[in-house]
Amino acid sequence: MDSDAQRPLRADARRNRDKILTAAVSVFATEGLDAHLERIAKAAGVGSATLYRNFPTREALIEAVYRNEVAQLCDAVPELLATKPPYEALRAWTRLFLDYVTAKLGMIDALRAIAATGENPYGHSREMIHAALTALMDACAAAGTIRADISPSDLGAALTGIALTSAQPEQRPQAERLLDLTLDGLAARS
Repeated sequence: MDSDAQRPLRADARRNRDKILTAAVSVFATEGLDAHLERIAKAAGVGSATLYRNFPTREALIEAVYRNEVAQLCDAVPELLATKPPYEALRAWTRLFLDYVTAKLGMIDALRAIAATGENPYGHSREMIHAALTALMDACAAAGTIRADISPSDLGAALTGIALTSAQPEQRPQAERLLDLTLDGLAARS
């Protein structure tokens, strides 16, 4: 890694990068992964040169969007636990997880293409998600609201299965019902 990659971004550069990532999620969701990068720059309110300075290739942008989505999902845990009872925080996070998987499915072909080049777009995402789910489940266990015989890996597999089988927008109500059934089965019984 060169020294430029290790240097922290200035505040304005960080804001521009964040605006590009936000715009990219929106544009990719509506126009697909082949959307013109200039369209993303315009939606972000930055010039094309700023976009290319941050993300020299489409693949770099897609990978950054994916990593940003994982970070947002995982970064939501402390706030959820601070503002909701643990079980409700877990319930809310499962809805965010559905959003994350739905967005990821839209990028899956591009992520596979990136992986085929030898890059690992998934990086530490599995570990980050496992840690987030563990924190939520540990808080629930400490509050006595979930069973102790279910591991974060078990719940993660169930959540992934629900999300993968209910990825279309019209299937969202069914996915949420399945999440509720899963969480009800996880609840501690008195």
